[in-house]
Amino acid sequence: MESGTGAASTPRALAYYVAFSQLLGLTVVAMTGAWLGLYRGGIAWKSALQFNVHPLCMVIGLIFLQGDALLVYRVFRNEAKRTTKVLHGLLHVFAFIIALVGLVAVFDYHKKKDYADMYSLHSWCGILVFVLYFVQWIVGFSFFLFPGASFSLRSRYRPQHIFFGAAIFLLSVGTALLGLKEALLFKLGAKYSTFQPEGVLANVLGLLLVCFGGVVLYILTRAEWKRPSQAEEQALSMDFKTLTEGDSPSSQ
Repeated sequence: MESGTGAASTPRALAYYVAFSQLLGLTVVAMTGAWLGLYRGGIAWKSALQFNVHPLCMVIGLIFLQGDALLVYRVFRNEAKRTTKVLHGLLHVFAFIIALVGLVAVFDYHKKKDYADMYSLHSWCGILVFVLYFVQWIVGFSFFLFPGASFSLRSRYRPQHIFFGAAIFLLSVGTALLGLKEALLFKLGAKYSTFQPEGVLANVLGLLLVCFGGVVLYILTRAEWKRPSQAEEQALSMDFKTLTEGDSPSSQ
């Protein structure tokens, strides 16, 4: 439903789904902290608890904040494109920095304990996610935030940027599930099948991760919830003109 001035109103269902996604995301972060606090001793950098920094940072960065960054263009459908674009990029920067802290924590912990690195499927997927995420941000910055990018190249790359953003997010959720199961098997072993309280809590956490990922992807794939196409095209055009020509009037 659109208003006469060209600004589209926010669909009521979209607002509910976004609120639900935030409730799920915050619950995932809180439950991850609770799991680490109740069953893994808590979090610290200069002790054996350094490893616990890794799962918490990855959940906050590569799942919660990344998911929110993907939703920016749905939540702020009628805001100025440049403002929305900068917020989208900043959320990804924060997600990357937090994930980098988590990555450093686990490698440093392994080094101190003389544990092997990069042997599990979780670690391989994790490095793949991190590298793809970094490349996606650099390429996205070059095309959409860096002044002077070609408008035609921008338009052609946009669908690929959207696809890879969603794909990396999905891979992040899958990698988190692999890591969660790996952590449970290392500690619980055969006891995992006896419905230990930690195992039950972690299984619920895994389901919430899946639900958060599913709700975010559902919001992203609803065509009627996308930023209004006419406003999108005008915003892209205005951004391009502002970046390359300044505020001088244009003929079309």
